[in-house]
Amino acid sequence: MKAPELKLRAPTPGLISLPWDRPLAQWLVPDVPLRDFAVGPSRHLVKFVEADGQVWAVKDMPGRIAAKEYDVLRRLEDMGLPAVRPAGLVLQPEFDTAILVTRYLEGSWQYRRLFMRLPPEEPKHRARLLDAMAGLLVELHRHGMFWGDCSLANTLFSRDGQLLQAWLVDAETSEVHPSLSRGQRQYDLDIAVENVAMGMVDLAARLDTSEELQDTLIAEAEQVRLRYEELWSILHSEPVFGFNDRYRVEGIIRRLNDLGFAVDELSLQPDSADPSRMHVRFAVGDRRYHAQDLQRLTGLDVGEGQARILLGDLRAYQAQLSAEAGYDVDESTAARLWVMEVLTPTERLAHDAVHRAGTPIQAYCDLLEVRWLLSEQAGRDVGTSAALAALTRNRIPMDAAAKLAIAEVPTAPFAVQFEDD
Repeated sequence: MKAPELKLRAPTPGLISLPWDRPLAQWLVPDVPLRDFAVGPSRHLVKFVEADGQVWAVKDMPGRIAAKEYDVLRRLEDMGLPAVRPAGLVLQPEFDTAILVTRYLEGSWQYRRLFMRLPPEEPKHRARLLDAMAGLLVELHRHGMFWGDCSLANTLFSRDGQLLQAWLVDAETSEVHPSLSRGQRQYDLDIAVENVAMGMVDLAARLDTSEELQDTLIAEAEQVRLRYEELWSILHSEPVFGFNDRYRVEGIIRRLNDLGFAVDELSLQPDSADPSRMHVRFAVGDRRYHAQDLQRLTGLDVGEGQARILLGDLRAYQAQLSAEAGYDVDESTAARLWVMEVLTPTERLAHDAVHRAGTPIQAYCDLLEVRWLLSEQAGRDVGTSAALAALTRNRIPMDAAAKLAIAEVPTAPFAVQFEDD
């Protein structure tokens, strides 16, 4: 018998002791600690196993393809892009196959589960998901990543504050280049639009929805292209300004920052045809502008959407400290105290309130959102205890405007019910 060849990035006892000498199809409970998670359509057998307190996704596939996907995922991880993290590669020459090991993405959702939760008559919810997919494809393309099979089945979604983050799950057909040509990008985008349309219509048909809705979904899938092109244009445009219009540069920088992008370098060069006007070029960094600011202050590594919410809470706490002290408290001191006295104890309570669904940091962001909604209705700050109580009961009294605000978050880990006064 040919022994398997193991390459594990997390060589924990539980992971090492898994039956790597057996085909994945023969991994069965109770011999193997498998977890029962729903998976979407896949060309290969996928199972989930719990080892050493963590969950791992294991996928059976041909050795050559598995090695290629492992390498691509490693490169995506090195670039800090939103993709599942590779944890190991096991070659099984005895069966002429291999097993790719990735970390399970905690708190993530498949599109089919989200689709069944979204009201068919509310396209704005689906639009948020498609926005996230378009944003993911832009980020991959900016780093020279050709996906080759962007689809709903190959994408997971997670909550990032009050935003959604899309994650690449399957990289079997992916390639990483120094950069992509316009033709490569457009071809990848064409594949994405077609696959998204097919996936949405297929799921709608399975749910026995109307043909009219299916036609609508096809039209919505085309919006991925429009959102992609709009975001790509913002990131790569080279506007021309008059020398006295330099103030407009600040507006572009603010817009990029609002989208989560930092400007690493700014270049102003005279136009060759009209020296009184300037070409403006931006070198734009990754979509972690607020996340990097929060990490600098606190050491926390969170999503961009979460960071925006947490920075707002930190700034409010800093203002409170300054008012109480009678002088300006510097941001580093405020950040240290905020983590110790506010975030750490409260995020645990918030996570318990949502029955430990999702992550503690997302639960804390949800708590802040609920507290704001309740305070808006009451006309005063209702405090953390009242927000925790509402979060625990899943019953949040609010007016019509607040209902609309919370409805923008259909993927919340808690099922919100509304009480009308």
